[in-house]
Parts: sequence; C-alpha cells; structure tokens
Amino acid sequence: MVDTILIKTLVENTTLSQEFGCEHGLSLYIETKDHKILFDVGASELFLHNAKKLDVDIANIDFLVISHGHYDHGGGLKTFFQENTKARVFLHHLAFGQHYAIRPNNELEFIGLDEKLKDNKQITFASDRFLISDSIHVFSNIPRRESPPKSNSGLLMEYKGERVEDDFAHEQNLVIEEDGKTLLVTGCAHNGIINILEHFHSLKGKMPDYVVGGFHLSSPSGENENIDWIDRIDRIGKHLLSTKGKFFTCHCTGIPAYERLKAIMGDKIAYLSVGSEITI
Repeated sequence: MVDTILIKTLVENTTLSQEFGCEHGLSLYIETKDHKILFDVGASELFLHNAKKLDVDIANIDFLVISHGHYDHGGGLKTFFQENTKARVFLHHLAFGQHYAIRPNNELEFIGLDEKLKDNKQITFASDRFLISDSIHVFSNIPRRESPPKSNSGLLMEYKGERVEDDFAHEQNLVIEEDGKTLLVTGCAHNGIINILEHFHSLKGKMPDYVVGGFHLSSPSGENENIDWIDRIDRIGKHLLSTKGKFFTCHCTGIPAYERLKAIMGDKIAYLSVGSEITI
C-alpha cells in the first residue's frame, strides 16, 4: 500500500540504463492505495521483463487499461493474459478494429491488435465515459476543437470495406482521483492533447493536477524545426503551462518536441524513460 500514487515506466522508446530494454511503445505501472494498475503493455513481452526488474508482479495487477488499438500499446496483451488471469482489462469497443500505417516506402502495414484475443473473458469494452471504480474511470469521445496532431497523417482504419483516415474514436484516457489529487493518463493523445485537456475540464470542471503520457508530437517525416512545427509546439507548451498542472511525457512526444516544451514549461514538465519511478 502506498500513501501517494506511484508510477513506474515499464516500456518507452528510451531507457535510463542498459539494465532495461526499450522499444517503440508504452507501458506504465500505476499503484494507488487500493489498486495496482497497468496502462498499456507496449509492443511485445518486454513490459514483463522490465516489470520483474522493477519489482512489479504482473500477476497481481488489478486493472489493465489499453489506451487504443495500436500494437505499440497492446502488442503485449497475449503475454499479459498468460501472466495474469484475474485482472479486468478495459479497451474501447472499437479497439480491435483494423488499423494501418503508411510507411516511408509507401507500404501499408497492419498496426492493430490481435483479433484472436478479443473474446477473452477478462476484457470489458468501454465507450464514452466508463467507471472502473469510485476513483478510477476512462473517457473517450473527444470533441476536436483544435486540429489533431499532424503526425496522425498516414494512420488509417478500415471503415465499410475501405481504408480511410483514422478518426481515433478507439482512443481512451485514464483518470485517477486520490486524496484530492487528479491524474490524467494519455496513451498517444491522437485526438490532440489540448482537446483532451479541454474535454477533461468539461467533464470535471477543472484541469488535472498531473498528466502522464505521450502527446504524439514527433514527426516521421522529419519536419522538426520547420516554422509550422515550432509554432505548434510553442502554442501547445503555453496551453499546458496555463493549466497549472505538472506534466510527465514520453513515447510519441519525441525528444525534439519535449526539449522545446521544456524550454517553455521549465520544471512543469519532465520526461519518463524506462526505469523511471515517480510519486505524485
């Protein structure tokens, strides 16, 4: 039992030391007074190996939340089911849809979840706003007042037999409230971190005290440093700063974007690599 919320980074694109493996993906262990929670399981079984090194027993996880239907967040799901037969697993009901990415060589790659897992008895499908416990819930259905990240470009889904731009209706966010503190956890913020924060505010009447997760600001096209990219990151940084919250980012935010956000936000933002342990 912990008096504060403890967060350990099991999977991320970078690592604090060679003791831990890293990959393009995300998995966070979150421990509250009453619950042991896993948020995403990375792209492979790596989350399990790093968990053992960080003294996290996957068999004792109470809840697993999968943020959206991409392999780098749900690729370790089969391994999780092999290790844990009791946890409730929460996915958006659209998470097992067909999702694709157009790679730099113009080839189309399937990046979705393993459909063979969708009938597992531990899974509960969520939508919109779903209560997990008195102090824990997930929400989706994000209104897009601001344009979503440009780095969503090239990410597709299957709709009525055709491949179209992914609308990320399958993305959900986690909220944990404890001892007067509110934590918001995002997987990739494909719907836009500003949009997610504004929707959170519309639901709760306030901004979160802490935000942890990826903001999808990295660009596969290498557009970092152009004027549009700089202006966009600066505007996001100023908005995040205006919430008065503390931010911990990782994964798809990208190091160049993080460094620019850091220059704007100072000690209000930090980066989580594999092996990071924080308490809030």
